[in-house]
Amino acid sequence: MLTTLNTPYSDTRASDLAWALGREPLPALAALDLRFTDVKLQLRLLGASHQVILEREDGACSETVACIPGSSTPLPLGVAKRVSGWEYQFAARVEVLSPGAFAGRAQELIALVSDHPNGLVGVFPGSPHAFTALLAQRTQGETVWRTWHAYPQDGQLVATRTTVGLGVGAETVTGMGRLPVGALR
Repeated sequence: MLTTLNTPYSDTRASDLAWALGREPLPALAALDLRFTDVKLQLRLLGASHQVILEREDGACSETVACIPGSSTPLPLGVAKRVSGWEYQFAARVEVLSPGAFAGRAQELIALVSDHPNGLVGVFPGSPHAFTALLAQRTQGETVWRTWHAYPQDGQLVATRTTVGLGVGAETVTGMGRLPVGALR
């Protein structure tokens, strides 16, 4: 689903992003509700940031990657935690691209995510390459989501990958599953 965010693009930077688990829902500019067999997932755009809320009968998990005032937890390269009996794995990376490469990558990701039934992408008015995108999937007992946060003024693209599966002994974590070709660059 593609949406134009009704807010101006602000001069945030990739280095301003922070990561948090367990935050209450923040006001969203757009949201996509997904229902998988035993999981409800809500993808939420918070402007140049995101929040994902996962719910099952036995608990809930929320992930927030945003410019969080007063946060002391910067965006980590990787996290592995046990959350409500689930195995939570998070990874992030920042790509620095030339203006031409950035424009091409932005167009590719916007098209990929907006055409996917489990995808949500928000573009900002005034900058065709300023966007935040989320793409989710449920496969083999795991819930997987990918996100992209674009900062065209710096040529930076922040990509994250999260996998949430049942705890060790209950089910084996198998990785990314079957996301569309090109999503994992």
